[in-house]
Amino acid sequence: MEIKGLSVAQKYAAARPATEPEEHVGVLNAAKNVALDFATALAEGEETAKAAMIGNADPHSLVTALAQTELVVETAVTVRNKVVEAYQEILRMPV
Repeated sequence: MEIKGLSVAQKYAAARPATEPEEHVGVLNAAKNVALDFATALAEGEETAKAAMIGNADPHSLVTALAQTELVVETAVTVRNKVVEAYQEILRMPV
């Protein structure tokens, strides 16, 4: 469709905002980042526990690290349960 020398597509392209996000974060990239954060939190908790066992960390940092690790694991389990529930709900859908 042509409107006074410009097509509708050209007008739409001209009307879009000049600033667009540089990178589109997909679901897979977001999941990858979450998994890396999960692994990092567990590794930090493990390192603090090892340091506490040989006397290089104070008890307060050990308790803090264990609490953070517990929170990360509980969050991961909750997300896993939600994914399983969603999958089971999809399986129950009539075709």
